[in-house]
Amino acid sequence: MRIASWNINGVRACARKGFGDWLDSCDAGIVSLQEVRAKREQVPAELRERDDWHLELVAAERAGYSGVAVFARQAPNAVQTELGHPEIDCEGRLQILRFGDLHLANAYFPNGNGKNRDLSRIPYKLDFYRRLYEELEPAKIRGDPVLVMGDFNTAHQELDLARPKQNRETSGFRIEEREELDRWLQSGWVDTFRHFEDQGGHYSWWSQRFGVRERNIGWRIDYILASPGAMPFVRAASIHPEVMGSDHCPISVDVDDGIFGHHS
Repeated sequence: MRIASWNINGVRACARKGFGDWLDSCDAGIVSLQEVRAKREQVPAELRERDDWHLELVAAERAGYSGVAVFARQAPNAVQTELGHPEIDCEGRLQILRFGDLHLANAYFPNGNGKNRDLSRIPYKLDFYRRLYEELEPAKIRGDPVLVMGDFNTAHQELDLARPKQNRETSGFRIEEREELDRWLQSGWVDTFRHFEDQGGHYSWWSQRFGVRERNIGWRIDYILASPGAMPFVRAASIHPEVMGSDHCPISVDVDDGIFGHHS
């Protein structure tokens, strides 16, 4: 089965740009979305009222901001949407769903920039990283299959962005953000795309300034991380830059059905 993730930069805007057609043709059984920027009733009816997809959605308290959603061919066995920290939970950045044995975390990690691009949100961002890490740690230690996917808002290494030297002080490539991703990977999480592809030039986000995407001046800030218990089931990992409709493109993993265990 293919499991996909995409920061769609607003479900209403993306729907006008062909999201429904992509959903039909993407060959995925589960699709995680970030930056939905809508309450459930604001999702276009042609997406919300489909017999072939089950929709789970978490909206931020603030209108038109953040929000995550999952379209799945089968309803999940359990859904968690909070970490128990109101200042994080109010922004609608997380779903942890269980499909059989698989724990699937769909996360929209904060950007470190404040209102004036002043880096003031970096502590909040790092807090989100750490609290989610702690939430998932028991399942990881048990050896359960866990996938964490979404917009991590951080490029991990120099080969993960086109212009590393110019962006050392930019949120998304600052050392304290990259070290937080290091901590995840050093503790056993696997960056699935890097597991299969060690070359640069593969990005998942591009500035909307004219010509930037065409010249592939991008950042790889969207990831699917696999726990040690999930990795044996992962067969492939891909980035899909040809898919338009957002300033991000979709990413995906192909997994053996065994990842769901015998309960699914």
